[in-house]
Amino acid sequence: MKVVQFLVVLLALASSVAFAYDPSPLQDFCVAINDTKTGGIYGVFVNGKFCKDPKLANADDFFYRGLGAGDTANPLGSKVTAVTVNEILGLNTLGISLARIDFAPKGLNPPHTHPRGTEILVVLEGTLYVGFVASNQNDNRLFTKVLNKGDVFVFPIGLIHFQQNVGYGNAVAIAALSSQNPGVITIANAVFGSKPPISDDVLAKAFQVDVKIIDYLQRQFWYNNS
Repeated sequence: MKVVQFLVVLLALASSVAFAYDPSPLQDFCVAINDTKTGGIYGVFVNGKFCKDPKLANADDFFYRGLGAGDTANPLGSKVTAVTVNEILGLNTLGISLARIDFAPKGLNPPHTHPRGTEILVVLEGTLYVGFVASNQNDNRLFTKVLNKGDVFVFPIGLIHFQQNVGYGNAVAIAALSSQNPGVITIANAVFGSKPPISDDVLAKAFQVDVKIIDYLQRQFWYNNS
């Protein structure tokens, strides 16, 4: 009986791991097509995308031109340029994507999460103060580091994290993510800028502040830098 119970637990753990990330492909590639009207003609629906007939794939399906500097002239002083399956259709089913993050001096990529991907970031230029917050079960511990050119830091999947330029000049980083479409939830935007808004009574109690403060925050324009 104990052996059977052990096998059941093992299978459950294996299943949870298998579905925690993008599924492994069962073919060389599965180039996505955005035209859902003709999707059924070309192939099957995989990872939220219709797949092109492999015989019709070409080099452009795996190519993105000019990952250049983003415009940091905004309230946050940062710009995230993502390259996901929406930009390179050949990424479909491959479980990987990336982003370039540009920072003006003192620019901030505000606290956010990626619900479907772990992030590994390398600094190409400048100095960044980065960090992530562990979940409740780990007492919401804050892990931080100051990164210089060539330094690398990992942000575990789903955890709140941020990056700020603490140098005197511009900064640039490249982030790789373990999903073709990792998603992003910017905390301030989601909490105070949701549509429709979350009840101010709910937020006042959650943050233990006066309702007027919540009303003020909900009236602000929450800029999206991605």
